Amino acid sequence: MRIAVGEFSFDVRETGPADGRPVLLLHGFPQTSRSWDAVATRLAASGYRCLAPDQRGYSPSARPVGVAAYRMDAIVADAVGILDALGIDQVDVVGHDWGANVGWLLASWHPDRVRTLTAVSVPHPKAYGWAMRHDPEQQQKGSYIKLFLLEGKAEDALLAEDARRFRRMFAGGSLAEDAIEHYVTTLSEPGALTAALNWYRAAFDGVRRGPDLEPLSVPTTYVWSSGDAALARSGAERSGEYVAADYRFVELDGISHWIPEQAPDVLTEAILDRLALG
Repeated sequence: MRIAVGEFSFDVRETGPADGRPVLLLHGFPQTSRSWDAVATRLAASGYRCLAPDQRGYSPSARPVGVAAYRMDAIVADAVGILDALGIDQVDVVGHDWGANVGWLLASWHPDRVRTLTAVSVPHPKAYGWAMRHDPEQQQKGSYIKLFLLEGKAEDALLAEDARRFRRMFAGGSLAEDAIEHYVTTLSEPGALTAALNWYRAAFDGVRRGPDLEPLSVPTTYVWSSGDAALARSGAERSGEYVAADYRFVELDGISHWIPEQAPDVLTEAILDRLALG
C-alpha cells in the first residue's frame, strides 16, 4: 500500500491480520522493506500486523534532493507520520542497520508512541559514537563510511562493473540472488543511491558524536551478531548503559550483518520475546 505523509508518499508492505497488534519494521542500507519479508511472515503467523515502509529515499515518491533532506529528525518524523496516517497511537518498533538508528531515536524522542523497541545490528547512537572515537576495531570496521561521504565518487564506485562492489557488500549473508537483484535495481533508479547515501552524509557527524539523548524509557532488546563486518563488540556491549527500562542483549554467534534475512527464525524469536515482555 502507499501512505501519504505531507508532500511524500511511502510504499509500505503490510503483512498479517488488520486487527493484529501493529509492528513497525524499519530497514537499513542498502536494503528496502523486502529485507523484512521472512520476519514479517513469521510475526504475522503469531497474529501481528507488520508494517514495513520503504523509507525516505527508497520510496520513489519520497526521494527529495539534497543532503539536508535526510537529517534524522525528518526521517523519524516520517515514521511518526506513517503511524498517524494509519491511526496507530502506539507501535512495537523493530529496526535493522539505519532502521535501528531510526528506532533508537523514535523511542527516545517519542516514547509515548513506542511500546517496545528491538534494535538489530546498530547499537545506541551514543554507544556507536563512543566506539568510533575510542575503539580502533570500530574505527577500522567503519572506515567504509569515508567513501560513502564522497558525493559522486561513492555512487560511481558502488555501481561500476554491474554494481560489483555493491553486490560484494552482501557477502556472507546467504541472501537470495533475487533479493540482491532487487536491492541493486532499486538503488540504480535515478537519484536513489544518492538519496540512500545522503543518510550517511546528513547524519554521520551527529551519529559519531552521539546525539543529546536522555536514557531510553522504552523496554528494549538489542540484537548483535559477532560476525558483523561493520559493527564491533565495544559499541554493542555499551548500548545497555543508555536504556533505563527493561533491557536484553542478544548475541548471535557467527551471523553476518544481514540478520533479518540470514537468521529470521532466531531474530523473530528475540522479537516475540520482547513483544511478550512488553
